[in-house]
Amino acid sequence: MLKALQNILPSEMVGTIVFKKTGVSGHHGNPIVLLEARVKDKKAAGAVFGKVCAGLGILEKELLSREIDQHLEKGNLYLRLDKQSAFLGKFKLGQEDSIHLRVHFKRHMPEEVMAIVRGFGLIP
Repeated sequence: MLKALQNILPSEMVGTIVFKKTGVSGHHGNPIVLLEARVKDKKAAGAVFGKVCAGLGILEKELLSREIDQHLEKGNLYLRLDKQSAFLGKFKLGQEDSIHLRVHFKRHMPEEVMAIVRGFGLIP
């Protein structure tokens, strides 16, 4: 699981991001390991977001473009990446067994956020 998370980071950041590990229970009492990290530095956050944007294929970006309203809320962009694909060094959107990303933008208006994500190449 950690390898999948590290694969979404730029190589120069792999050793600098610290993940917080928490054990929780699933709906049926099954053990779940939750790994969390926050990237607060604007430049570092931009590098991570840029790598994710560059790694998604055109079909993924087109799908995201059609559903973008479902991923935006109060200046935050929510994405879920398929964990198994990330483990293999590939990025694709996923719902089950996914890596959850929340990208916070200081600009809160949807039009402003859309302009920023277009600038990163996340949506056409």
